[in-house]
Order: sequence, then structure tokens, then C-alpha cells
Amino acid sequence: MIEQIGIVGAGTMGNGIAQVCAAAGLQVIMTDISEAALARGMSVVTGSLERLVNKQKMTDADRQAALKRIVTTTDSAKLADCDLVIEAATENEDLKIKILKDLCTKLRPSALLATNTSSISITKLAAATDRPDRFIGMHFFNPVPLMALLELIRGLQTSDDTHAKAAEFAKRIGKVAITAKNSPGFAVNRILCPMINEAIFALAEGIATAEDLDAGMKLGCNHPIGPLALADMIGLDTMLSVMEVFYEGFNDPKYRPAPLLKEMVAAGHLGRKTGQGFYSYGK
Repeated sequence: MIEQIGIVGAGTMGNGIAQVCAAAGLQVIMTDISEAALARGMSVVTGSLERLVNKQKMTDADRQAALKRIVTTTDSAKLADCDLVIEAATENEDLKIKILKDLCTKLRPSALLATNTSSISITKLAAATDRPDRFIGMHFFNPVPLMALLELIRGLQTSDDTHAKAAEFAKRIGKVAITAKNSPGFAVNRILCPMINEAIFALAEGIATAEDLDAGMKLGCNHPIGPLALADMIGLDTMLSVMEVFYEGFNDPKYRPAPLLKEMVAAGHLGRKTGQGFYSYGK
């Protein structure tokens, strides 16, 4: 049984995963490289749980209990007794491999290891560990507390037992799991990111304004948010990283990143997190 979860990274994805695990009754140890990063992560969790209480979707007693289940530390050795550790660091292959190799020296042999990635090869990351059969991709979606989906990605080495335990874990934390094989973008982003990239091409070609492109997809295709606004939410640097993985992985020009996307990243216009992307956010 998976009862104690380790999470590496207290950023947007890491703190969201910590929140849903703790709210589901699991014990959580969240690590990051600094106390300041951990404090920011816990501040986000605290605010998110308070909003749930205010909306009467959670009792105050449950909020307090969830917070007590989360322990933070800068010492990854404290993850030694975890049943499952989820790496949720920045979408950078070299960094993830470095973290995973370090984790393998500290976790017990039976522990499962997972990565929250939206595009990096699970097979390649698994090969960098000492437990490739007990390694799996867990692609959570942002914001984690609100998005129902958990995409499970099997590497070539992932065992049936590991997949079954990951699926049971997804159910335990209230997520609906789908399974994808290891391929650039897996299932969801394979469809989503090229669509967003094409919207950026359309904007650059003057097909329509950003507002009209987004309105068209919302009203004509029933999308809850337009592709350009969604790109701003994801982060244009992350979008560029994903499209570069596609371009390299498939060796197909249809996946080439839109030049405007590259230009905006070069300018530091990364979307909501910088206050400027396809829209301005007043930061």
C-alpha cells in the first residue's frame, strides 16, 4: 500500500500534488533546495485549502488535518521511508536525471519512483535509475487540485505491478487515470501543444487577433479557454521546450516551434508568470 509520498519540488506542480495527496489522507514529505521555496509552496497550499473551506467544499477540520500531513525539508534523505516519490522539478532532462540518480541512493529498494513530466522520455529517465521496472511517468495537469486527469506513462521497462499501483494511487487521490505509451508528448500534449503552436502561427500570420482566435476556439469548439490564453497559463518557455522535444523526437517539420513563440521567449514574455505573454496581466 502507498501511504507515504515524497515530492521533489515545491513549485506549482509539486505543491499542487502535495495538496491533493494530503487531502486524500496520505502522509507527504515535500522537498526543495531552499527553505524559501518550501515556504512559498506551503503558502500556496494554505491559500488553496482556505478557498476550498470558503466555498464549503472542505471543512476547516479537514483543512487543518491536511496541512498537518505535509512535512517540508531541504534534506532529500528524509524521503528514505516513502512508498512513492514523485519528482516534480523543472521540465529539464539533465536536471531530472541528476535528481533521480541522487534519489536512488536514498530510497529503499522497494520504493516506486515517478516523474511529473509533460514531454521527456520515461524510458530514458528510467534507464538513469536503479529501478527502471519500478519507474513510471505521472503527468499531472495544472492546477493540480482542480484538474481531474492523471496521465500515466509506461516506459519500456515499467512493470505491470508498478502500473497497477500507480493506477490505484490515482484513484486514492481522486484522479481519473489514462495510460499512454512513451512517445513525445504522450497522449494529451501530443494533441494539445501542436494546436497551441498552430494558433501562434495563425496569430503571427495575421489570420485573426489573439482575442478572436481564443474566442473562436471557445465558442466554436467549446473549449473552456482559448489556446493563446492557455499558452500564457502554461508558460511560453514550457511550450517552447515541449515543441522542441516534439521537433527533435519526431524529426518532422510539422512540429517546428512557431518563430513568434521563440521570439517571445527570447524577449522574456513568458505569460502569466512574467505578467506579459499574448496578453498583459498587470504585474
